[in-house]
Amino acid sequence: MIKYILTLSLLWTSFLGLSQITPSGQTPSDINNPVIWEGSISKLEANNFNLALSALIEKDWHVYCQHTYNDDGIGPIALSLKFLNEGANFKTLGETLESKTYTEYSDVWEFDETFFKDNAELTQKIELLNPDLEFIKAELFYQVCIDVCLNEERYVVFNLRDNLVEFIDNYDAFEAYTLSGDTKEVTSSSKEVSENIKVNQSKKQKNKGLWTIFFIAFLSGFAALLTPCVFPMIPLTVSFFTKQSKDKASGYRNAFLYAFFIIIIYVLLGTMVTAIFGADALNALSTNVWFNIIFFLLLVVFAASFLGAFEIALPQSWANKVDRQADKGGIAGIFFMALALAIVSFSCTGPIVGTLLVEAASKGGIAPIIGMLGFSMAMAIPFALFALFPGWLNSLPKSGGWLNTVKVFLGFLELALAFKFLSKADLVTQSHLLEREVFLAIWITVFGALALYLFGKIKLPHDSDNSRISVGRLSVGLVVLSFTIYLIPGLWGAPLKVISGFPPPMNYSESPYGVGFMKKGASEATALPENAHFGPHDIASFLDFDEGMAYAKAQNKPVLVDFTGWGCENCRKMEERIWAEPQILEILKRDIVLISLYVDEKTKLPENKQYTSETTGKRIRTVGNKWSDFQIEHYRANAQPYYVLMNHQSENLIDPIGYTPNVDAYQAWLEEGVDNF
Repeated sequence: MIKYILTLSLLWTSFLGLSQITPSGQTPSDINNPVIWEGSISKLEANNFNLALSALIEKDWHVYCQHTYNDDGIGPIALSLKFLNEGANFKTLGETLESKTYTEYSDVWEFDETFFKDNAELTQKIELLNPDLEFIKAELFYQVCIDVCLNEERYVVFNLRDNLVEFIDNYDAFEAYTLSGDTKEVTSSSKEVSENIKVNQSKKQKNKGLWTIFFIAFLSGFAALLTPCVFPMIPLTVSFFTKQSKDKASGYRNAFLYAFFIIIIYVLLGTMVTAIFGADALNALSTNVWFNIIFFLLLVVFAASFLGAFEIALPQSWANKVDRQADKGGIAGIFFMALALAIVSFSCTGPIVGTLLVEAASKGGIAPIIGMLGFSMAMAIPFALFALFPGWLNSLPKSGGWLNTVKVFLGFLELALAFKFLSKADLVTQSHLLEREVFLAIWITVFGALALYLFGKIKLPHDSDNSRISVGRLSVGLVVLSFTIYLIPGLWGAPLKVISGFPPPMNYSESPYGVGFMKKGASEATALPENAHFGPHDIASFLDFDEGMAYAKAQNKPVLVDFTGWGCENCRKMEERIWAEPQILEILKRDIVLISLYVDEKTKLPENKQYTSETTGKRIRTVGNKWSDFQIEHYRANAQPYYVLMNHQSENLIDPIGYTPNVDAYQAWLEEGVDNF
């Protein structure tokens, strides 16, 4: 039964463990600027210059780069550096270059985000057309996030005369900037605020991601143990060491050395991947369409191998050479025995190791090393334990057809996982060839076939002719069949939260609202209040504060102001996971008037309504600028999501809150505010 429990654990961690780990809820702090900018100017040949900006990013925060993926404005906001007085005086040469970036999959947007962390550098080459030009102005806009996102704008002057870079806080001063005879560098507002405002958000824990990789790799190592290439080696190898050693102590020592060398060999493999390709090379490739298609094909080949179509093996000559070295004995001989195990078992472990390495390498950094450490420890621990307790060998199940069953089980999992990578390529290209229904139909077929196989209704090339199945195999088959049945309602619009992040999102579907259902049409739209629109879960929502407040007064209901953003991940999490709960949704639809203010809305304000903020000194040009300034001015906060329950005099009914992933806590907050009204 143990062998089936282990393989079942691998199935569930494959679905649940690879999803992004979300830290606990955060409370937005006061105005935060966790990015400190500096600049430099360097003279090149002739009239060419390099203008550079460098940022020191506070630990665990990240800044989205110029090229982060953004689908029609829905998603993270890309950094922009705009030079204002380009034309007769100077021209830019080529694109703005940026330093190393990182890419990670977002389970909220369901695509890859690209960003800076720790530091960033932007470099723009320019050619002076007017040699008397004294300064160049630029506006820098970016989004910096941890578990909340801040939209920041910086006004930059590249002072060519005095060879310094100035950061000006106030837009009016920036607009009226002229060089005086005695110019002084202006201190960056971000530095001042960072030193004087306390940041209350708790930090993301990077080690959680590495622990997840280690745990999945560890379970994968146990799964590899239960394959026909590895499992029979356990009693043979342990018996060899205990019998050939002069005494028990030396037998234990040799077995432990053997286990230690197994770990060393696989960790060296992870180290080589990191060293050869670089800590983030495969990370960058993970967003590439062709990489995802190639990896899809690779996983299909691995799956076919596990299912019995052919074997993937290293050259036999390698194994023979290593065996001859192992025969020499001593510590070197033990090392080569461990190497022989890695080579001989490659047909079973290769597909697992290959999948782990690419998945771990896509995370960047030392993830491949951590992955191979977890995998090899699971492979090595049994050898050490059975050497300590040889009597346990008698309790091991005999080798037989069940080992091939484990191998086939893993083959079906590889096949299902392959379509995740094909789906990612399809989403990036927006080809709509693998929409949600098609993806789910494939998974239902794959896991349905696996259930039939476990019930003995399907035979594959290396299966035994035993007509009976064990209780353990039947139990796992029932779980797989239950999972298959669970998937079926997804074809008609069920959310399938257990596998959230694997299939394409609901809106990437032939029927985004479920089969037979459509978005509320014109006939129902008439029930909406004037100037309102359908927000998340078809909640009536206002996008303008004054319009929403006027309606709330007419209906005598309290107001929930939702400071949100199109590129706010935690805003989407709140809407999808908290607002969707029936008890929350009922309050939002029945008891309050919702005003959603998008602080990153790019719609330009009319020229006569643009202004300079009295609070920040920044120029307010867009609708998003206006609502961000409104939040800063009234609540001394600039983080999203941020929720304010107020009466018709704009007085708080309860203290505002930010990201609150606990349903009960959010419900209690809403109910107390409504009661106070």
